[in-house]
Amino acid sequence: MVTITDVLPRSRADKAGLMAGDVLVSINKNIINDVLDYRFYLANKSITLVILRDGKQKKVKIKKQEYDDIGLDFETPLMDKKHSCENKCVFCFIDQLPKGMRSSLYFKDDDSRLSFLHGNYITLTNLHDEDIDRIINMHISPVNVSVHTTNPELRVKMMKNKRSGEVLSYLNKLADAGINLCCQIVLCKGINDGAELDRTMCDLEALAPAMQSTSIVPAGLTKFRDGLYELEAFTPEECAAVIKQVTEFGDMCKVKHGTRLFYPADELYIKAGLPLPEDDFYEDYSQIQNGVGMLTDMRVCVAAELEDEEFYEPYGAITRTVSVATGHAAEEHMRSVAKAIQKKFSGISINVYAIENDFFGERITVSGLLTGKDIIEQLKGKELGDELLIPATCLRAEGDVLLDDVSPEDISKALGVSVRAADSDAKAFIAAVLGI
Repeated sequence: MVTITDVLPRSRADKAGLMAGDVLVSINKNIINDVLDYRFYLANKSITLVILRDGKQKKVKIKKQEYDDIGLDFETPLMDKKHSCENKCVFCFIDQLPKGMRSSLYFKDDDSRLSFLHGNYITLTNLHDEDIDRIINMHISPVNVSVHTTNPELRVKMMKNKRSGEVLSYLNKLADAGINLCCQIVLCKGINDGAELDRTMCDLEALAPAMQSTSIVPAGLTKFRDGLYELEAFTPEECAAVIKQVTEFGDMCKVKHGTRLFYPADELYIKAGLPLPEDDFYEDYSQIQNGVGMLTDMRVCVAAELEDEEFYEPYGAITRTVSVATGHAAEEHMRSVAKAIQKKFSGISINVYAIENDFFGERITVSGLLTGKDIIEQLKGKELGDELLIPATCLRAEGDVLLDDVSPEDISKALGVSVRAADSDAKAFIAAVLGI
């Protein structure tokens, strides 16, 4: 049962007499507990809602098109609280945050509903048989799973949860039911790499075609690891070995399944000092949100976008200097993109500044974890031009502040320059550079 907080004026729900404060009990005799129940059972042309008002049950019938909304709002998007993580993973990034940051940053979600709705990754450890049955019955697909290892004993060791090994059986159950799986392996040196990585890839490959892709991402290690499990960063040579191992296995999968299934993260190539693969290596870029192919995609898309002569012809005379703040991992990539844009627009000048991550430590090099304080301190006195572009990925979802609660406006005031959050989408990034 969930409480209705608002009813859209003139909506079907409003015309049927539903009110804020009513408690939604069921739709077509199906109990409603959260957003998945609601959306699934709402998808009918004729629905009968049972509500509680003033302690009394009331039935409300509504006719509509199959997938039309009826105009109800609830207290939260999920219609109840997020499910928190029950694990204590040895590589957990949240455990490596310093004290004193905003409280929301310390919340660890592990929610199957967010996996379906927003692409979040889950570990399966807070799911039970009835939850898996619901996913299958509703055909919630794909499900994004943080696997890390398919060795049950090792998974328990890595995740510090006695259920983390036994729930691996859910992967087979979901795959057998036709639920697509996107997987992630956070790779820890000396723990789930080497032969264990081979085992995990073999076990996941056996789930194809339901298992559609898996990213292999090195664990992020901040300087705040006192008292935590001792982990070491991969050396450049070790990163190269991981790339070779994953690529060779992917080559085999490409022959066998028509897709390579397994992809090393961009970060591994950068740390290894190796060139990123070409566009066709990443196929449909299924793991781009995990940092797989993100840099290649942007480079290729910027080059393609700049070929649109008709669209960009009016901007050929623009004279403008901008600066781009980026993490060290993307520095050379951003310089390449900047060079392509400057070649297209002779009046455009782009300064690329790689920001050292003093806040989290030098081992954190991705742009999405830059902080406002580091940007301000390292760009003071620099030639910034007409505008400073910061990565949109380093802002929280609301787009208002960075991880350290510094806002773009704070950065602008401190540096005396206009600041814009620039998306990595090619057209949006070029527009930001041009100031349009």
